[in-house]
Amino acid sequence: MRLTEIQAPDFNLSMTLDSGQVFYWRQAGGGFVGAMGDEPLYIEQRDKKLAFAGGSADLVSRYFALDHPLPDICASFPEDPAMNEARTFCAGLRIMRQPRWECLASFITSSMKQVAHIRQMSEALRRRFGQKRRIAGYDIFTFPSAQAIGQRSEVELRDCALGYRAGHLLGTARRIASGEVDLEAWTSLPDAELRANLCTLPGVGSKVANCVMLFAYERLEAFPIDVWIARVLKDRYFPRKRKLTERQMRDFAQNHFGAHGGYAQQYLFHHARKTTSRKKTSGGRRPAGQ
Repeated sequence: MRLTEIQAPDFNLSMTLDSGQVFYWRQAGGGFVGAMGDEPLYIEQRDKKLAFAGGSADLVSRYFALDHPLPDICASFPEDPAMNEARTFCAGLRIMRQPRWECLASFITSSMKQVAHIRQMSEALRRRFGQKRRIAGYDIFTFPSAQAIGQRSEVELRDCALGYRAGHLLGTARRIASGEVDLEAWTSLPDAELRANLCTLPGVGSKVANCVMLFAYERLEAFPIDVWIARVLKDRYFPRKRKLTERQMRDFAQNHFGAHGGYAQQYLFHHARKTTSRKKTSGGRRPAGQ
């Protein structure tokens, strides 16, 4: 198999794919297989280069956000013990640019589920309703479009182990498929309006909205607050405060982490998930919550 190489400094491929942003990529040979939207891809890291088959250099570079000035972003993080530990641990982790519908649908299904379960749901949806592709000797499946999901029944979606999330996903898919909602047209909206629009969709609360803003709309200041991040903020930044409201956490995050708060959040989240004991974290879950 012939692979194309591109430069990828300040990048850790395996950490990025395992950081809770995406839920479909899997190890294959010396690298990973998955799909960038409708494009199948095999990719592996070779020191400061990426070698891949499928897609194009521009598409791969954009998808993995290789143009983000990562050293400058990390240098902008506040100097405090929790952030310093996370910055060191997560060196090379980048915020990817995901297809908007795929990202939205994935986080709608993530509510109160462990990462392993979210991956299983993604796999089931892809296999039943997506398109089959083949790359590097592996079968992969694209994420089904909103139109494809919207044509199904809630029972069919529940068969993919979505539970109550099936209704949320179906309702959102039908609004998009009908043209009532245009996710691409929302790209020009200011943050507050984009967040408010996302929160009108079934199954989308502030946490899911902020994840979609960060991972699909490249709003790098968006700071999703889930169980993991709430615990980090309480334990590391407010250890003496008995109760910390979500509003207080949001205000603190905006003021403390600044314009690249989304990157800071992802580093804090991934560091906590990978270094906190399984017993204390209830099995490694990333609940999306509302």
